[in-house]
Amino acid sequence: MNHELWQEPDGCQTFCLAGAQGDGARALMDSDAKLVWEVEADSHFEAMTKYYAHMQWGEYRTDFPEQDKTSYRDLGWAICRPSSAST
Repeated sequence: MNHELWQEPDGCQTFCLAGAQGDGARALMDSDAKLVWEVEADSHFEAMTKYYAHMQWGEYRTDFPEQDKTSYRDLGWAICRPSSAST
């Protein structure tokens, strides 16, 4: 699934799913927020691992590895492909 990183005018950021599954998060953003990065991932864990690497925050860790490493496909979510992802 495609994930998006948005930058708000005040410096805050939002990392969310692309498409309809991220609509709720994007609705909370300032109208001047900018899409600054997109990445494809098959699970929440993979998305966060790539996000942490992109931000240079070190290794992503979770207290819920079994849940977070479950693929979106196994969760029954539609797989959304990006128009152009930067990995």
